[in-house]
Amino acid sequence: MPIDVMDPETFVHQFRQDLIRLGVRPGGVLMVHPALRPFGHVPGGPETLIRGLRAVLGESGTLLMPALTYDTVTPRKPVFNLRTTPACIGAVAEAFRVHPGTRRSLHPTHSVCGLGSLAEALLTPHAEDSTPCGPNSPFHRLPEFAGQILMLACGLLYNTSMHAIEERVEPPYLFDPPIRYTLTGADGQTFEKEYTPHNFAGWRQRYDRVAEILDEPALRSAPVAGADSHLIEAGDLWPEALARLRGDPLFFIDRV
Repeated sequence: MPIDVMDPETFVHQFRQDLIRLGVRPGGVLMVHPALRPFGHVPGGPETLIRGLRAVLGESGTLLMPALTYDTVTPRKPVFNLRTTPACIGAVAEAFRVHPGTRRSLHPTHSVCGLGSLAEALLTPHAEDSTPCGPNSPFHRLPEFAGQILMLACGLLYNTSMHAIEERVEPPYLFDPPIRYTLTGADGQTFEKEYTPHNFAGWRQRYDRVAEILDEPALRSAPVAGADSHLIEAGDLWPEALARLRGDPLFFIDRV
């Protein structure tokens, strides 16, 4: 049945089966970088994709999704509210942010939303970091949990999880001077904290080059509900990407 005439239940069934064939582990930890438009018409919209992701992970799995806010939380307006500041990276990320039961990590520009058995353990420590993807962030801790990274219909070019690896090496393009942000947490309490933000001015990210350093099963690629997608094993990505960055700090970027 063509995707554009499916009902939501049929779509979720095909979506789940395609994710399993791609290698997503039921019961696992999955960081999803999603796009919606490449799927064409999705019956039920972003919520149907979220249902499909939860269906493949099951009750014991954990779904994570970046809820980045760099377009609205800026040096000119360094204000973040965990409960109300919207994600700026697409309809699926924003739908997941407001999805019933979803938790969100505390970070002004690089928060992560999560739902599932390990969500609290992965998200809560992020508040301790003073960089976007520091050692306590879900991005950095994925290998500890045998996590996978799903680039869902969005290609390999932009992958926030790669920033955690870059922070280990600190290539010359990565950091800007510190900024003092005003944050309001889940408890409604407002406070100030200094963070060192990222800066890619003059550079183009080229995280699609992970395809040059990873082979199957570390990187698998296949259509999911008709949209080309990629699954990366975080535990395989980290050592290979670290080695490349240490040998060439500019490996994953190009001059603009």
